[in-house]
Amino acid sequence: MRPRLVRLAYGLLGDLQESEDVVQDAWLRLARAEEQPEDVEGWLVVTVSRLALDVLKSARKRREEYVGPWLPEPIVDADPADRVTLDESLSLAMFVVLESLSPAERTAFVLHDVFGVPFDEIARAVGRTPAACRQLANRARRHVQEKAPRFDVDVADHKRVVDAFAAACEGRDVEGLLAVLDPDVVLRSDGGGLVRAALRPVVGADRVARFLIGIQQGGFRAVTVNGLPGLVRDHQLAVYGLAVRQGRIVEVDIVRNPEKLRSLR
Repeated sequence: MRPRLVRLAYGLLGDLQESEDVVQDAWLRLARAEEQPEDVEGWLVVTVSRLALDVLKSARKRREEYVGPWLPEPIVDADPADRVTLDESLSLAMFVVLESLSPAERTAFVLHDVFGVPFDEIARAVGRTPAACRQLANRARRHVQEKAPRFDVDVADHKRVVDAFAAACEGRDVEGLLAVLDPDVVLRSDGGGLVRAALRPVVGADRVARFLIGIQQGGFRAVTVNGLPGLVRDHQLAVYGLAVRQGRIVEVDIVRNPEKLRSLR
């Protein structure tokens, strides 16, 4: 139950430490409750969602003042024993789209479409009627369908493209990169103002390829990033999340903010 609650909070917050704190707070509230609820799991889902929504609302202003593009704390090689596992529904690229939703829209969409939480429980978390929450989820879903990148379903194909990307970067092979980058590829680099990173998204295959060659230091190791094949660069630590469609990379998301890479240090 706990791994699912952490994953749920992470889907709302994009910060694993904050998610674990929220879940811990919910368990403490359950322990202090004068009467234990009949449906403990349902009570915890609502409580975690409500607490995460409060954190998300307070984080909005901080993220508006964030230096450069904001990306979530990546989950790298999640331990299957913990089952805090993810798929493309909570990829780094998806979080970029979720950031454009209001806190209420994001909560309704993530709870219902990603975790299958009923609207009556979402209503208790958000403080609105089930009908209003359904409208929030519908509005968010349309936005996500318009903005979210489409992924290749075949993980083996995704990994093949990621491996080719890594080899081209390591070999400083511009032509090799252009062969795997979509013409309209977008690159985001999150340094949080703490390390060097691009302050704006880099758009277009040629510009992205030359940017990648310019920042390449050392080699990569293959990992899983938010449930999908990705890369870690240990020299000048960075995590690379790659969105792949039809054999081409459509988004490159690079997390360099050291505060988001604490688990890798």
